Amino acid sequence: MTAALPLPGFVNSHSHAFQRALRGRAAGTDFWTWRDGMLEEAQKATPESVRTHYAEVYREMLAAGYTAVGEFHYLGAAEAFAAAEAATDAGIAIVLLHAAYERGGLERMRQPSVATYLMEVESLLAAGIAVGLAPHSVRACSRAWLEEIARYAASTQLPLHIHADEQPREIQECLAEHGCRPIELLADTGCLTPHTTIVHATHADDGELDLLAATGARICVCPTTEADLGDGFLDVAAVRQRSIGLCIGSDSNMRIDPLEELREIEGIARRQTGLRGIFSTAELLGIGSTEGARALQLAAWASIEIDVDHRSLAGVAPEHVPAALIAGCAADVIVGGGR
Repeated sequence: MTAALPLPGFVNSHSHAFQRALRGRAAGTDFWTWRDGMLEEAQKATPESVRTHYAEVYREMLAAGYTAVGEFHYLGAAEAFAAAEAATDAGIAIVLLHAAYERGGLERMRQPSVATYLMEVESLLAAGIAVGLAPHSVRACSRAWLEEIARYAASTQLPLHIHADEQPREIQECLAEHGCRPIELLADTGCLTPHTTIVHATHADDGELDLLAATGARICVCPTTEADLGDGFLDVAAVRQRSIGLCIGSDSNMRIDPLEELREIEGIARRQTGLRGIFSTAELLGIGSTEGARALQLAAWASIEIDVDHRSLAGVAPEHVPAALIAGCAADVIVGGGR
């Protein structure tokens, strides 16, 4: 009989499920050429393909121990409903982070006005779908859109997620347009609150990290995707020193393994500082579960079980199993995802 250790399920705070199809075939030479291939894939999506493909990806997440997902969605309103249906079919809790896209990208991603965007959000809420606000980025949304979405977020207390400081070019363009860096712009437009999650913040400077700490905003770090895309490293040690909340996401879904994401957070911090044990095991497991639930405003999500007889845990004393999960296990140690 298999011995099992119960744990809270992992929460995937940032996913683009359609990008799972890109793994290994749209590499490009840098983030921006990868993005071209990603947009080509996005153009193919239909409600039917989203319903089918997302359900498959969500089942992979459940098998890996993610029992809830924040789907950062920018493929269109009809496809948003299809994504929620796919999550129901797969049996994973979902918060639909519906993206506001004013400019750039593909025509199918863009709304003609911020009012139209907010009407889409209202229609999702009316259908009983858990929703978060997601201005895509400071590249995709003007100051006026960010201000209006911030006002709506303040009135509804919905979570607000946004990509920021992922790439140096993004920062340069923001400086040229607004005279400030992306997280500074978000602070100025009212987008930084305890309900805000900044996705990546890979190149955030000290001043921007101070703003996150002061406002209670958190960061969603996606190490496997950030490595795959050449984004760089979040300054984990500086984030830790400021007590900024962290959660994890599988983002492009090149890898679906919460233990690998958590191991990389600690590994990056160790490389940056030359020290070990920057985060405790309990803190890392909390980043993977409770902190993600807070970012998505989830009240409840399913638990998981760890197969303590798994070969990768052979010889590990029971009291050391949680630490061993982070140190050297893959998601195949997880059984019973979604219980």
